[in-house]
Amino acid sequence: MPKIKTSRSAAKRFTFSKTGKVKHKRTNLRHLLTSKNRGRKRGLRRPGILNKTDGNTIHRMMPYG
Repeated sequence: MPKIKTSRSAAKRFTFSKTGKVKHKRTNLRHLLTSKNRGRKRGLRRPGILNKTDGNTIHRMMPYG
């Protein structure tokens, strides 16, 4: 049986937690940072977790993740 290709775009954007949840980098931390307060920026450093439906899609795109 042939290997399944991993979606390279998904592999660069998402990682899996140990329990199988899909982690992603949060938005709003690229530019215009002086107008955002320190606590907000600190919170944006933590990874976001995708919901279950979107997570299932990513699991299909990354079969060996």
